[in-house]
Amino acid sequence: MLKRLRNMAVAPNIEHRTIELNGKHIAYTLKRSNKRRSIGLRIDDSGLTISVPLRSSEKWLSNVLEDKAHWVVEKLDGWQTSSQGETRWADGETIHYLGMTLNLHVVRSLFPTMAVRDDKQLYVFVGSRIEPACIEQDVVRWYQIEANKLFEARVAHYAPLLNVMPSAVKLSSARTQWGSCTAQGVVRLNYQLIKLPLHLIDYVVVHELAHLREMNHSAKFWEVVKTVCHDYVRLRNQLKAIYLGSA
Repeated sequence: MLKRLRNMAVAPNIEHRTIELNGKHIAYTLKRSNKRRSIGLRIDDSGLTISVPLRSSEKWLSNVLEDKAHWVVEKLDGWQTSSQGETRWADGETIHYLGMTLNLHVVRSLFPTMAVRDDKQLYVFVGSRIEPACIEQDVVRWYQIEANKLFEARVAHYAPLLNVMPSAVKLSSARTQWGSCTAQGVVRLNYQLIKLPLHLIDYVVVHELAHLREMNHSAKFWEVVKTVCHDYVRLRNQLKAIYLGSA
């Protein structure tokens, strides 16, 4: 359901509006520009911003918002959740691992070693100085080791099913991509995937491996994905709702 509720102009080409999308009232900023030829939607810490051509019609804007309503609501919910849950990197904090929550325990040690998980506890061993940056570094290093092991195992499982073989599987720390695949057959998977449930990790693995057969997002590509990931549309939408920066 889409319903315009309020419209307050604050500048000739900038307006603050409120709409109802899928039963939720959402504030957004509308920007008009004679340099645009299409309607663009952006979600960041300022909320929803919609950029439109200078003389675009209300009907065109309404149609786009109707079409993108589900995406907008999921993206905003994901952004707001992640913004409220920034990690403090301190003893007693919680972190995410394979879709579950781990309790972070910071332990002083004369001989600091790698972090160790015991069920739903993650122990980080530090020296005499306890600094958030050092704790974060240790946790990230543990994430990367765990991610590397898991990704190799999932690629080894799915590659034969898709009849492909990557030339290499590497970790990525990209800020905007969960994964990528090069024309040379190198698959890169973001280490932050290790925070997500296994079914979402598997979707990204299958997605990138499928690019070894179709280096595009054509109908043929999605048919390849579907051969081993039948509910890829649902998983893709779940992943889109997650803000990578605070996954």
